[in-house]
Amino acid sequence: MIKPTIGRVVWFHEPFVADTVEQPHAAIITYVHGDRMVNLVVFDPNGNSQGRTSVALRQEGDVAPNGMFCEWMPYQLGQAAKTEAVLKSVG
Repeated sequence: MIKPTIGRVVWFHEPFVADTVEQPHAAIITYVHGDRMVNLVVFDPNGNSQGRTSVALRQEGDVAPNGMFCEWMPYQLGQAAKTEAVLKSVG
């Protein structure tokens, strides 16, 4: 599991919004409620921003929640896996 922190970038999914069906929106974490709940500033395809509060953060292995949610990008998941492997080999 990746700990959410302010300023990290995630992918935002909002159901029933046409432009999020094909690809997610870029978003930045602005507040952390816990490991699976954050506030975001979300950027639409034109670069306009909107705030979203109390957004579920899907961690690796979680089932996608109903409604809006965000998740880590594949790159971030890969980096977290590499870090975990190094830590296991050292300690």
